[in-house]
This record gives sequence, structure tokens and C-alpha cells, in this order.
Amino acid sequence: MKDTIMKNTVALLALLAIGAAHAQTTVKDAWVRGTVAQQKATGMFAQITSASGGRLVSVASPVAGVVEIHEMKMEGDVMKMKAVAALELPAGKPVELRPGGYHVMMMDLKKELKAGEMVPVTLVIESAGKPRETIEVKATVRALDGAMPMKH
Repeated sequence: MKDTIMKNTVALLALLAIGAAHAQTTVKDAWVRGTVAQQKATGMFAQITSASGGRLVSVASPVAGVVEIHEMKMEGDVMKMKAVAALELPAGKPVELRPGGYHVMMMDLKKELKAGEMVPVTLVIESAGKPRETIEVKATVRALDGAMPMKH
């Protein structure tokens, strides 16, 4: 009986280790900026780290009709925002999705997003020679705190 329990425990630990090794990308501190009643767009921000490197190639969420990877940058004295096809994730280096930089733009919102709610977001990572990795994230909605809502 003890041998069977020990073998099952070792097998379970081995499976857990394989699962952990397969998780090549981690997402930390995911959050979404809260909205007001008629607002139709907001941003999601997080820190993404890919152990072996890759590219964020798509994002989706049931709370928005359109979800895109965006970049904001200064061109002269003008801040410009545009969609990008993918976001490079250098091996082992955290990439910050933050206000004023790369972020996930959620448009055609289906409802108001209130502080404290959780928003499901699916990220798809592509790495050379590996199957696509799908990551399910629950992003916390943070209050606007008097900040200007994102416009698109």
C-alpha cells in the first residue's frame, strides 16, 4: 500500500513539474482601467515574461467586441497610438504593458467596468518551433481615480 501511494505521489509530482516547465510565459499584475457608463474603450496593462522568448500575437476578452495590441509613442510633440500585429517578448526579460506605452486596447465595450471586478482576458503567445501558448488571465478593474479615460 505504501509503495503504491509513494509511486502515485512521485508520478503526480512529475506531472506537475512537466506542466510547470511547459508554462513558458507568465503574466503578472494584470489590470484594466475602470470605465464610466457610456465609455466604449479602455486599456489592459500587465507584465509579461516569456522564458524562451516569443511574441504576443493576439488578445481577446468577452467584455469587448474588439481587442488589439497597441503602442503609444511620441512623434514630435504629439502622442500617437496605433495597433501592432505582435509584441516581441525577449527571452527572460519582462515586458511592461503600461499606460503611455504598449498596452492591450479593449474597444466596443459591452458594459461598464467597475473597480474590483475581474475581466477575463486570453493572450496567445507564439514561439519559434513550439505550439502556440494560450494564457487565461483575470485582470482586476482599477478605479479611474480622476484620470482621464482612454479615448480611441
